[in-house]
Amino acid sequence: MPFKSSLSGLIRKHLNTLFLMLSCLGLALLNGCANVIPPCGAKISPPSSELKNTKWELTRWNLPPNSNGEVRARQIPQGDASNPIQIIFDANGQRLSGSTGCNRFTATLDEDARGFSLKQIASTKMACSPQRMELESDFLYQLNDYRSIVRNGDQLLMIGTDREVLSFTQKPIANK
Repeated sequence: MPFKSSLSGLIRKHLNTLFLMLSCLGLALLNGCANVIPPCGAKISPPSSELKNTKWELTRWNLPPNSNGEVRARQIPQGDASNPIQIIFDANGQRLSGSTGCNRFTATLDEDARGFSLKQIASTKMACSPQRMELESDFLYQLNDYRSIVRNGDQLLMIGTDREVLSFTQKPIANK
């Protein structure tokens, strides 16, 4: 019987070690996705009134997870004239405008109980490099087809129906 109890203790010790290793691995994986998963205190679908007169710059663009569950980031070049991709909510909370890094765009905000959506998105049509035009087209598509917005202080996540996540950081609005 002493052999059986020592074997049981050994198995228990190895299971505890395995559990600890798997827990650490899980935390490391979650930490790697920290820019994707909104924190518990984040506000999902904030009303447009909370975003009035704010400016946001795209700082990260996560693509949907691949078949291995890995989140990949899309490269975000600065614009052709070093203009970043930005969105600006107007002081009335009724319009959104900004830059794709090449062209300017504008949209109206349509709000309901679930949050707001963007309508009547229009942009200028200046020619840019083919790579930049593709990025612009994809960005405007995401604006038109996002599923939800999450705000956590100076971070704004726009989550697309295709599970792409655009991460914006709040920037000061220059006084004119």
